[in-house]
This record gives sequence, C-alpha cells and structure tokens, in this order.
Amino acid sequence: MAITAPPPSDETLRSLRRELRKRRRDVPPAERRRAARSVAWRVEGAGWLAPGRRIGLFLSMSEEIDTGPILSRALSRGCSVFVPRITDYRRSRMRFLPLAGPMRRGGYGILEPGTGITRSARSLHVVLMPLVGFDRRGYRIGMGKGYYDRALAFRRGQRHWHAPLLAGLAFECQGVESLPARAHDVPLDRLVTEAATRRFPRNILPPGTAP
Repeated sequence: MAITAPPPSDETLRSLRRELRKRRRDVPPAERRRAARSVAWRVEGAGWLAPGRRIGLFLSMSEEIDTGPILSRALSRGCSVFVPRITDYRRSRMRFLPLAGPMRRGGYGILEPGTGITRSARSLHVVLMPLVGFDRRGYRIGMGKGYYDRALAFRRGQRHWHAPLLAGLAFECQGVESLPARAHDVPLDRLVTEAATRRFPRNILPPGTAP
C-alpha cells in the first residue's frame, strides 16, 4: 500500500541542488569534452535524430553538458531543432522556438533566436532536457524555477506512450539514489550520460508517495 510522504522542505531542495551543481561544475574540461561526444553518440544511436524529426534541445550553459555535438548531428541529419524561450517570467512559462536566424541573450543569459513563432512541446517528437540531478526512478531536479515541469505538465501521470519522448542529458556524477519528488514533477522517459542510456518504466508511484 502506498502512503503519502511529506513534501521536501525548501532548504532540503536548496542544499541538494547546491551539492549536485558542485558535482557538475567539478567535472574537468577534458572529461567534459569526452562526455559531450559520448552523449551525442548515444542520442544519435537511439534513433532520435531521424530526418524530419522535431527535436527540442537546450543550448547549454557553461556548467551543463555541452549540447553542441548533438546540435551538429541533428542538423546534419535533417532534423528541425527547437530551443526553449521563456514567455512569462512571473509565471515561469516557456515554449519552443525554431533555431533559425540571428541569436540573442534571453533570460538568465541563455541564447535564443531573436525572432520566430513559438510552439508547444506537444508538437515535438523528442525533448532533450537539462537537469541538475536525476535518480533511479527517472525523476529530475532542475534549477528550481519549474519551467520544464510546467511546459510538460500534459505528460504528467500518463501510463501509455504519448509524444514527445522526454530525455534528460547529464554527467554520470549527477545521479543520486532517490530525489524528493513533488506532485508537479514530470518524470523522464530516458536519461543519457557519458556512461549509459537509462530507460524508465511508466508504472512508477506518483510523486509524494512511498511504497
């Protein structure tokens, strides 16, 4: 029987996020480059970059795993690449924008196209997501604003396949045994690191419960 677990405190999440971000920052430069190539190879090998596919991809910041090799492969394979754009800072909302035309620095210093029509994640085949940490059940913790969880809320609680496929990209050192999942968290379908590609089942307990 499942029982309701108490929600994690804000301080617990802040402390966990600090520790996981430190792990991510401490990855040496040479290891970062090798990891980025390995992750790109795994993403391509999974068949997600088929010609014509609509791919959601974040343009990585310095401490995140470099998505440049994935972007190059996706474009060379004939994929349409869409990147996140924040559309409402107050309510932490974002949509996806075609990667085309001149670029600009958007919120938090993240690069994004200067023009274009945004679209919902519902229209994408795959969304490759950043994260601060992940656990063995497929839950992720991000930077704390909840942009991805809100943009992907339509996927919450689904037990049967519905696009888009949600895949987190991370260094192996960002993994923990269990994250304090919350009711609004949207779990991953896949997790790709330099060491492995993990597949997560749909028959997981909802956030906030324990066996």
